[in-house]
Amino acid sequence: MKRLPMRKIREVLRLKFEHQLSIRKIASSCNVSRATVSDYLNRFAASGLEWPLSSNLDETTLDQQLFPVQPPASKRQLALPAWSEIHQELRKPGVTLMVLWQEYKTNHPDGYQYSWFSDRYREWRTHLDVVMRQNHIAGDKLFIDYAGQTVSVVNQNTGEVQQAQVFIATLGASSYTYAEATLSQSLPDWIGSHVRTFEYLGGVPNNLVPDNLKSGVKHPHRYEPEINPTYQDLAEHYNVAVVPARVRSPKDKGKVESAVQIVERWILARLRHQTFFSLASLNEAIARSLTGLNNEPFQKLTGSRRSLFDSLDKPALRPLPETRYQYAEWKEARVHIDYHVEVDKHYYSVPYQLVKKQLSVRMTSQTIECFHKGQRVASHRRSQHKGRHTTQASHMPEKHRKYAEWTPERMQSWARQIGPETAAVIQRVLATRRYPEQSYRSCQGIIRLAKGYGNDRLENACRRALYADTCTYRSIESILKHNLDQQPLPELEPETVLPDEHENLRGSGYFN
Repeated sequence: MKRLPMRKIREVLRLKFEHQLSIRKIASSCNVSRATVSDYLNRFAASGLEWPLSSNLDETTLDQQLFPVQPPASKRQLALPAWSEIHQELRKPGVTLMVLWQEYKTNHPDGYQYSWFSDRYREWRTHLDVVMRQNHIAGDKLFIDYAGQTVSVVNQNTGEVQQAQVFIATLGASSYTYAEATLSQSLPDWIGSHVRTFEYLGGVPNNLVPDNLKSGVKHPHRYEPEINPTYQDLAEHYNVAVVPARVRSPKDKGKVESAVQIVERWILARLRHQTFFSLASLNEAIARSLTGLNNEPFQKLTGSRRSLFDSLDKPALRPLPETRYQYAEWKEARVHIDYHVEVDKHYYSVPYQLVKKQLSVRMTSQTIECFHKGQRVASHRRSQHKGRHTTQASHMPEKHRKYAEWTPERMQSWARQIGPETAAVIQRVLATRRYPEQSYRSCQGIIRLAKGYGNDRLENACRRALYADTCTYRSIESILKHNLDQQPLPELEPETVLPDEHENLRGSGYFN
């Protein structure tokens, strides 16, 4: 069986113990098989660990706890569970297959493991399955989709018409509904609509049940859909589980399909004669109609969506987190040999030990975060300068770190400690290159000549190099090797001063 990354194993455990999801739903949310989910839950139960996991438990220790070396399996006949009794016990509140398997193992320590137990029970139960109406638990599921209809938004300046998409979300127990318009179904709009939905509800449900939209589900699949990383990031921020509707299974999302139909008839049909010149004005109109929809009394039941929400869903919703979710995108990036990863044509450093490793990169409008095996290894302020590097000194090898500490100011400071002539040479060398970094090695070589020849001789050599306008490392080194620094400089010829009057000079009166 394929071993999953520890981050995904932790997600399996979170969905099981914090959201009490079934194995099928966990498998759907995490894009793994049911057998894999069963195996990891079984290993966790046998490990003796407790949820939540200790913050001190690193990935290596967790891996050793979940995947110990197993002795060869016994071939003797094991005790079979009483499936009819198991089936009856599952009807009781709070009873799960995991609880029943643990009781079975207590009575039969050498009995079958959880994966076999659960699979055989489902096989036994197949002859009992019948189609039944879904009973929604308060605060449990939020169903999400887009309306089939769009609404025109006209640009007053250009006359351009855009078709706004209508996002719809409805709670399972009360049918309390939220709707808003966005200019697209792209990932930023999709995530933003979820954030505003949670704020409209004033809380967070246990599960999100979206359709297989590309922004929410990266790779749709009937049994193992892969959730978009940004959508998964939002789910972790709000501590909810994402359980997409199965492909071509309308009963999975019947609640929201009904809500879509109601929104199209109750809200969009009533707005069909209005012209909207901005997305904000369209959403104001939708919000007014939405209040009326949620307050409208049911035809066959007592109360309204609002009254059921207040009595059922609202008390069961979990509180919003302290901070609003900040939109972030994720990508996989391999660390270059210069220990940097590329994000939008800019390069950000990570610890040099991770060269050639594959990292997960979280990108917001302000920050870049890099993760390796679920652990954050680097964080940078996002830069808009393409082609440049953002480097933290702590990420460098020691020899690179020393080189990075060189600056023009530091070079000049070292030169001034030797003398003014050396400082003048260093300043001229730095000025000869377009980028000062290109002259650092030459400057360092000149300064190091003082160690072999002394400060006084280097000062004299630099004075001669300035006189001859040959301020290079090779020239100064040659002056010192040939002892030219110990010879006097040629005398400067005195400047010729012309007289104010001369017999051959014509004055201004000559032309009168």
